[in-house]
Amino acid sequence: MLKGATVMKQIILGTAGHIDHGKTALIKALTGIDTDRLKEEKERGITIELGFAHLQLPSGQVLGIVDVPGHEKFVKNMVAGATGIDLVAMIIAADEGVMPQTREHLEICELLKVKRGLVVLTKIDMVDEEWLELVREDVREFLSGTFLEDAPVVEVSSLTGQGLEELLGVLDELVKEIPERETGNFFRLPIDRVFTMKGFGTVITGTTISGEINTGDEVTIYPEGFSTRVRGIQVHNREVSHSRAGLRTAINLQGVEKRQIQRGDVLASEDSLKPTYMVDVVLELLPSAPRMLKNRAKVRFHTGTSEIISTVILLDRDELKPGDRCYSQIRLEQPTVVLAHDRYVLRSYSPVRTIGGGEILNALPQKKKRFSEKVLAELKVLDSGDLGRITEQYIASGRYKGVKRSILPFLTNASKKSLEKILNDLAAQKKIMLFDKESGLFLHADFLGKARDEITKILAEYHRDFPLKGGLLKEELRSRLKWSDNQKLFNYLVNQLVEENVIVQEREILRLKGHRVTLARDQEKVRSKIEEIYLKGGLQPPYFREVKEKLGGSDADELLQVMVKDGILVKVKEDLYFHRNVIEGLRKKLIEFLRQNGEIDTPEFKSMTNASRKYTIPLLEYFDHSQVTVRVGDKRILRKSST
Repeated sequence: MLKGATVMKQIILGTAGHIDHGKTALIKALTGIDTDRLKEEKERGITIELGFAHLQLPSGQVLGIVDVPGHEKFVKNMVAGATGIDLVAMIIAADEGVMPQTREHLEICELLKVKRGLVVLTKIDMVDEEWLELVREDVREFLSGTFLEDAPVVEVSSLTGQGLEELLGVLDELVKEIPERETGNFFRLPIDRVFTMKGFGTVITGTTISGEINTGDEVTIYPEGFSTRVRGIQVHNREVSHSRAGLRTAINLQGVEKRQIQRGDVLASEDSLKPTYMVDVVLELLPSAPRMLKNRAKVRFHTGTSEIISTVILLDRDELKPGDRCYSQIRLEQPTVVLAHDRYVLRSYSPVRTIGGGEILNALPQKKKRFSEKVLAELKVLDSGDLGRITEQYIASGRYKGVKRSILPFLTNASKKSLEKILNDLAAQKKIMLFDKESGLFLHADFLGKARDEITKILAEYHRDFPLKGGLLKEELRSRLKWSDNQKLFNYLVNQLVEENVIVQEREILRLKGHRVTLARDQEKVRSKIEEIYLKGGLQPPYFREVKEKLGGSDADELLQVMVKDGILVKVKEDLYFHRNVIEGLRKKLIEFLRQNGEIDTPEFKSMTNASRKYTIPLLEYFDHSQVTVRVGDKRILRKSST
C-alpha cells in the first residue's frame, strides 16, 4: 500500500475506448504515471501494450489501473487487460464521440460480465458547448440498454485539469458500491507481461484473479506445467510478502528463464490446474455480429490474457444467429487452463472483430457428440444446476473408473469445505460411494449398480451354459467385464457380493449362491457308470482317459469335476482317481497298521494294498499330502494330528 493508505478492498480500474481518445493522458493527469513505456508508443503516440498505474483516492482507497490500447489492431491486448477488472472507465473523446472501438470495447466488457463503471468525456477543452451537447446525446443513446446505461458521466480535460477533482470524487463513490471480491479457491494470475530485472531475474505481472500468494510459495506455470518458487512480490511498486485476488501483482520467480514464459500463460497454485485442448461453454453471439456463426467456424478464443485459434462445435444446431445463445464445445489449437464460470471472448478469424463470448461450463471435457439429448442435458446441469447436482454429474461422468476427490475442486471450482459437505450429503443419500479410500475414488451409485448387475449376469449366463461346472474362475470373470481394467472395483464388488451372500467364493471359483449342479437323466446314468467303474476298480482303477474312451460322450470331463467336487471321487494325481469308499477304507487300514507297528515302508504298503507300484507310490504321496503320514527316509510314520 501507499503511505497513509488504509487496508481496504482490492479494486482494479480498467480503461476502455477508441484510439486517441485520451485514456493514457487521463491516467497521467490523475496519477503522474505515464503508462506508455515502449519506445514505439512514444514515437507513434499510441498505446500498443498494456500499461499499469495506481491511484490513491481522497478516501484513502487505492485503485490498481490497467490502461488498454484503443487501436483495432491491439484489441486482443485490450481483452487481456480487461481480465479481472472490477470497474471500467469508458473513455470517449468530446471531439469525436462514439467510435468503432468504443462499441467493441463496451461489448467486450459486457461479455466479460464487468458490472460497474463510469463514462469519462475527455478533451472538453477542444469543443464548444453546442457540440458537447450533441456528444452527450450520442453517448446517452449509445449506452441505452447496456450495463453503463445509468452510470455517471464525468467531463474532463487532461490538459487543463478541468473535471479531474470531480472524477476522483465519483470514483470514490463508485468503489464504495463494489462488494469485497471473493478470494476464490485457487491462486491464479494470468500473465500479461514478462521481463528480466538485473539482479533479480525473471519477473511476471498480471492481475491476481483468485486466491492468495506468499513469498516462498511453490507455484506452477501453465499450460507448460513447470514448477517454480515465488522469490518476491510487489504490489503498486512496493515490496510485500503477500498478495491476493483483486491486486495488480508483480512476482519475481526463482529458477526460470524469460524465454520459458509468455503472455497468456497462467501462474497458479502448485499442481492445481489441468491443461486442456477443449472447453464446453455457453456461447452468446452478439446482436452486432455481422453474420451467423456456422458449426466448425474458425475463431480467436480469448480467456485470461491468452488468444488461441480455435474451432467452434455447435452442439444443438448448424448455425447460431446473432443475438442467440447455445451450448458449444470449443476445440483449441493450443492448450489452455481455465475454471468453470470463467468468462471468455470470441473474435472472428478474419476479418478480426469481436463476435461473442460467454461462460466456461466444463474446463476438462471429453469430445462431445452433437445433437445428443444426454449431452445437452448434462450441459444444462453445469449451466444452471446447484453444486450438489453438478458434483454428482461429474462423479457419474467417471463411469466405472470413478472420479478422485482431489480433482473435484478443480472441476467444480468450489471450495473444499462446501464440496466436502456436498460429498457427505451425496454419500448419505447413497447416490455416490467411496469405494477406494486410499486414492479417494468415488463411484456413482448408478454405475455401482450396473457393475454389480454385470457380475451376477455373467455368472448366471455361465451357470446356464455350463450347468455341470461349479462356477467361473475369478480372473476369467473379470476379463469378461466391460470395466475389466478396474481391478480395485472388481475386488471391492466381489467382496461386497460375498458378504451379502449373493455369490459364493470357493478358492478362485465364483458362483451364484443358489447355483447347484443338476444332472439330466442321461448324465445321471453316465455318472452312475463312472462311479461303478471306480468302485469295481478298487485300489487299481483305470486311468480317467481310459474311462472316457470306454464311455464316449462329451460330458465325461464335466461329470468328473462334479464327482470330485461332491467328494465321490478323490484325485490322487493327474488322471488318477479313486472312489472315496476305497480311499477311506485304505486310510483306516493304514492308520491301524501304523498304530501297531509305528512305521511302514513301500514294500509293506504294496503288500497291504495288493496293488502295483504305479498305484502304491501315488497313494503313499497322497496320504503324505493329506496329512495322514510323514515320510522319514524310506519309511512313513503316523502324523501326530492323525492320532
